[in-house]
Amino acid sequence: MAGLREHPYVQFNFLIDIGAGGSGPHGGFQECSSIGMDQTVAKYDRAGEKPVNIQKLTRINKSTDVTLKRGVISARAFEDWLEQSRGGAVRTITITLQGEHHETVQTWKLLRARIIKQVSGPFNAKATDVAIEELTIAYERLEME
Repeated sequence: MAGLREHPYVQFNFLIDIGAGGSGPHGGFQECSSIGMDQTVAKYDRAGEKPVNIQKLTRINKSTDVTLKRGVISARAFEDWLEQSRGGAVRTITITLQGEHHETVQTWKLLRARIIKQVSGPFNAKATDVAIEELTIAYERLEME
């Protein structure tokens, strides 16, 4: 296994920690789709109240799927995560947006996350990382730091 470099994913502004332990990010991607959540609201008419007030109640929270594009990721950690996702296991995934001087700009934590789509390529025989064209992650809850 190659040694840790100071900035191993320089051209990749979206770093990903796949919750596999160890220090530092497990990979980096050049592009990230929108990350967000959606809440549905139910209207409840409180009958008999004067004046008539309609109360809005929060119902279902839905999280958008996140798609990361054009990246590299640690082969062993990714293989383990992919195998666990196939078995139904979930993880907490951290995506960090880095600025041009490698400072953290924004961090998103995707709780109870799993891989739902993975497209590999292009490949380079000289590299030890896994090249990923597209990685789509479904998650149940979003936390931002």
